[in-house]
Amino acid sequence: MISAVLFDFGQTLVDSSQGFRAAEKTAETRIFENLGLASWSEFLSDYRTFRQDFHAVSIFSRRALWQAVFEHYSCTPKPGLLSELEWAYWEEVSARTRLFPEALSVLERLSERHRLAMITNTQGQSASHRHRLARFSDLESYFEVIIVAGEEGIPTKPDPEPFLLCLERLSLDPAETVYVGDDWRIDICGAKAIGIRPIWLQHHSTRRKWPQVAPDVPVIFNLEELLDLDALWNDDH
Repeated sequence: MISAVLFDFGQTLVDSSQGFRAAEKTAETRIFENLGLASWSEFLSDYRTFRQDFHAVSIFSRRALWQAVFEHYSCTPKPGLLSELEWAYWEEVSARTRLFPEALSVLERLSERHRLAMITNTQGQSASHRHRLARFSDLESYFEVIIVAGEEGIPTKPDPEPFLLCLERLSLDPAETVYVGDDWRIDICGAKAIGIRPIWLQHHSTRRKWPQVAPDVPVIFNLEELLDLDALWNDDH
């Protein structure tokens, strides 16, 4: 029996894709200008390689990424530049973050039959810049437990600790829960590793390149598909 539905936040309940694209473009341009380089294409290739390498090991701090880029070019950023860029980056992402249209109605209906919780990674915001979840008080109210991994000494997903901490606070076993997320490595593999049943959301309204894997878990394209959990987790999974 499924007692609780656990959710990721970004690109699962909200869409921040436009914000990330815009914020990345702004940061890339500012850093390129400050480095005084001649080739935009070479810089962009280096920058994106660094970003991919950082994300592969669940390091989402933009400040750390940008510092590594400056060090790669043997340059020191101007005083205050990285703080300024970081603040502007998260302001842009937050301002362009929108709830998926069906999110609140699905949470409302699920809450009638299941306990709800959230496990999300912080994405490297400074302590003075709260996770963009704080902008969605109507969303937060549905969750009995909210774990922001990466804060207060909690390691980020896919480490098992944030999943286990959520289960502990709910007093539930992994087999009693499902976890809904959009990231194959961080969400799906992380949840599955400790026995939580994952559901991979590839929301139809997002434009992205999904990993080429053969999933052995349910894949959904709209949150409304969660309203029939029994059908998603049948004998085939």
